[in-house]
Amino acid sequence: MAESFFYSLAEGVLGKLSSAALQEIALVWGVKNELKELEDTLSTISAVLLDAEEQQGKSRELRVWMERLEIVCYDIDDVLDEFEIAALKQKVHGKVSIFFSHEDCLSLFVSWAFKDGKEREHPNLMKIGEEIVKKCKGVPLAVRTLGSLLYMKIDEGEWLFVRDNEIWKLEQKDDGILPALKLSYDQLPPHLKHCFAYCALFPKDYEFRTVGLIYLWIAAGFIQSPDQKQELENIGKKYIQELWSRSFFQDVEDLGSILTFKMHDLVHDLALLIAKTECMNIDSHDQVIHKKVLHVSFFDQNLLREAIPSSLLELKNLRTILTIVEQVGLSSKSSIETIITRFKCLRVLDLRKSSFERLPSSIGRLKHLRFLNLSNNGCIKSLPNSICNLLCLQTLLLDGCVKLEKLPRDFGNLISLRCLTLTIQKKSLQKKAIGSLASLRVLVIEGCGNLEFLFDDNDGTQLQRLASFHSLIISNCERLLSLPQVLRCLTMLENLVIENCENLDLMMDEGKGDIQLGGGLSLQYFGITELPKLVGLPQWLQGASNTLKHITIVGCPNFTTLPEWMENLKSLQKLEISDCVELTSLPEGMRHLTKLMEIHITSCPELIRRCQREAGEDWHKISHVPNIYLDQIKI
Repeated sequence: MAESFFYSLAEGVLGKLSSAALQEIALVWGVKNELKELEDTLSTISAVLLDAEEQQGKSRELRVWMERLEIVCYDIDDVLDEFEIAALKQKVHGKVSIFFSHEDCLSLFVSWAFKDGKEREHPNLMKIGEEIVKKCKGVPLAVRTLGSLLYMKIDEGEWLFVRDNEIWKLEQKDDGILPALKLSYDQLPPHLKHCFAYCALFPKDYEFRTVGLIYLWIAAGFIQSPDQKQELENIGKKYIQELWSRSFFQDVEDLGSILTFKMHDLVHDLALLIAKTECMNIDSHDQVIHKKVLHVSFFDQNLLREAIPSSLLELKNLRTILTIVEQVGLSSKSSIETIITRFKCLRVLDLRKSSFERLPSSIGRLKHLRFLNLSNNGCIKSLPNSICNLLCLQTLLLDGCVKLEKLPRDFGNLISLRCLTLTIQKKSLQKKAIGSLASLRVLVIEGCGNLEFLFDDNDGTQLQRLASFHSLIISNCERLLSLPQVLRCLTMLENLVIENCENLDLMMDEGKGDIQLGGGLSLQYFGITELPKLVGLPQWLQGASNTLKHITIVGCPNFTTLPEWMENLKSLQKLEISDCVELTSLPEGMRHLTKLMEIHITSCPELIRRCQREAGEDWHKISHVPNIYLDQIKI
């Protein structure tokens, strides 16, 4: 009897998880995905529960497991009861204050709207702020959004505008969007509205990367440099920072050369609402598509195995086609021909994970194309030379094209190309092809198993023509032996990332060529991962003494020493060291790095011992650093 009761308990919990009331609350609180995962897990357990109950008498381990599982189920049931009570209170009292108390909401609002302690200087604004917080009905996302909207604004009129806005009269149930989010969106400048709405093309919980999203925005024409002096990439970064500061992006993670981030489900719903006449996800062949739609995306790879949806073919002004699939994407050559023939105004064509062997030569007719993604196509061996007619092309993604043998003959004609990612079978890259790309900003070389030298003459002198080249990422090139000396002279290079190149010796040719000790380089981030031959930092890094802000060293088992000249890196703000077991001490000069704000040391036993607060031999070298993490624990 007890066993069957446990089964009934599990079934009851599953019933609560799928209830409409709970789903509504989960949506508001932003835990819809987590509850879905919990429901899936419990469904799996429930499927074997009756058999387990019959067998537990024969196995002590199984009986213990069942007892623990029962405790967990009761705990889950209690939590879900709290959710259901919240839903009932919302119906009876019309409020969701059970999420955050008014005091907690006010504290959250103050932390987003004011600098530390500044709220005391503006009691009139605080009074208005309290009334705004009440309108948020206890929902932390709404509080945070409006707090960030009013950050550092001391004009009482702007605060009153938020408090008294007509949008509060809208019922949330009409579209599921919190009025606070819509109000914050309405205050965005036009360029940010376009950029935000474009994000509706991606699925919920999608992990964005700064580089990819920025180049899509550039291709769509959303980023313009008013005086032609500002780099489009830098403007794009500012846009992302601004949307983040207004709580439209969250879960931001700094990976050194890039940021990753996500959108809250409710924020994504807002993007869908805003963009519904211009951006659309295609999920069926008979879907009705608004005639004004300019940007479409596919999440279902099965749709791509058939003919292009007929309703899509009517959109002759289509600007964007994204295929965001987990498995194999487009495989039909005829479908690609149809896309090229029918959509002559395309700016963005994303054919990632496709399986066609040849890209039609007609691709050269898409004269407006700015963004072409052919990444992770395991079949394509070559590109037609006609692709070099795409003079407006700014982004070309070829990473993961493991059978690609070479670049087209006239590749250097792509004079607008700003971002190139590449996987190729050759032993070296064609220096003429890469060196002629005068607009190139970002070069990613990934998974080139045969690559021994970056360029066929290994001096890379033509790279010096790339006056605006600022990011070089090299990963998983196990045969790569050395880097060209000219890298030391690329004065605009800001990010250098090298990962998993087991034969690369960065110290090779050390002493040859000039080291710009005067700080002639612009390098800001230097990241190295899984370089077993690396024993120390290359001396030419001293040339970036005025600019280098962030160093990451991961998985270098023979890395033994940080040089004393590190004290010259006056701009260094963050140092990360992980899995470098032979590194046992820090240089004395660390004491002079006054801008150093963060140190992370992980899986370096002896070094961690020496860096313990007060007691470690190296503590005096880093005691001035505000944030120190040893094995991910802040000390």
